[in-house]
Amino acid sequence: MSQGAVRPETARDREERRVLETDLAESPVRGQPLPERPRNFRPDADAAVRALGGPTIWMRRLRAIEELLDEHEQQLDAAWRELAEETEDPDAFARRWRETAHGWSFAQVNELILRHNRWFPAEARLAMDPRTKDFVRINGQPYEREPLDEEWILARWPADRNSMRPGRD
Repeated sequence: MSQGAVRPETARDREERRVLETDLAESPVRGQPLPERPRNFRPDADAAVRALGGPTIWMRRLRAIEELLDEHEQQLDAAWRELAEETEDPDAFARRWRETAHGWSFAQVNELILRHNRWFPAEARLAMDPRTKDFVRINGQPYEREPLDEEWILARWPADRNSMRPGRD
């Protein structure tokens, strides 16, 4: 509510100004223009209009994949711990955990992953890499995601009841 109003200078303001002036005096780029950082981006009217619609379909789909993945991780962690507590025999635990992993359904999240892998390059307007004749990588990583399955579970929650997951203890 005090827009445009000048307030009195405080001791903190004076100290901040003194530190800034000291930093500026010692700066190696003082008095020199900052180098330009060209970007591979040109705002256009099309991008502005697309932004008005909020998050794009691929953004919402990736968000849904991450949320479903978090839910599965929480449920699997709880199921693993519950089974580890109620099953004393390591062989019985391993057998029962493999059965649980085999019967776990990832149908909903895998459907989203398959849609992501198929439509993401077009929806996100990914550029093509002329050398590989494939879409460019995003931060050096492929855009495709692997569907979740029994091996995904067993890699994160082993069928060994004596092994606790790191960071989940």
